[in-house]
Amino acid sequence: MKRRLLLGSLALALASSAPTPALALPGDSIYQLDATLTDQRGQPVRLDAARGQPVLVSMFYTSCQFVCPMLIDAARDTEAALTEAQRRRVKVLLISFDPTRDTPDKLAAMARQRGLDASQWTLARTDAATVRKIAALLKFQYRALPDGEFNHSAELILLDAEGRIAARTANLAGADERLVGAVRRQLAVGQR
Repeated sequence: MKRRLLLGSLALALASSAPTPALALPGDSIYQLDATLTDQRGQPVRLDAARGQPVLVSMFYTSCQFVCPMLIDAARDTEAALTEAQRRRVKVLLISFDPTRDTPDKLAAMARQRGLDASQWTLARTDAATVRKIAALLKFQYRALPDGEFNHSAELILLDAEGRIAARTANLAGADERLVGAVRRQLAVGQR
């Protein structure tokens, strides 16, 4: 009897000291994809690294001369429309769909050139197969052209704290007020 009590107490103690598993992700979360990216510092970063907070995400390539700079500006303008406290709670993730040319050094050079805050902005790359999977989950289209450039979608996408698409915009002329409102709503949900 004492032995069963001791074993039961031991089992209870072990169970209570075990780490609590993360809550399951919703079925429509892009974080369902188990993907590791490499950021502009050359460090591995998981796709779901910012889970728990809103993320502005898009796809780009560093040698783009037209749309991608506008995309970065739209993300900056969206940030600027928020209060400082709100900005600290929103991450920006730009994933290159040109992993052959967009090395960590090129991503870092782009971040420096554009003055992107590394505590809030992650420029990342991964292998070509994972890029395709991420693009499919985001419903982002791109294709390589014979001259080495890309034809691609131009959207800024808001992910909620669980990695679900909460809003998106193709309006890259300043901050899209609908997207800014969606960011604020996601931040308010996180406050509850």
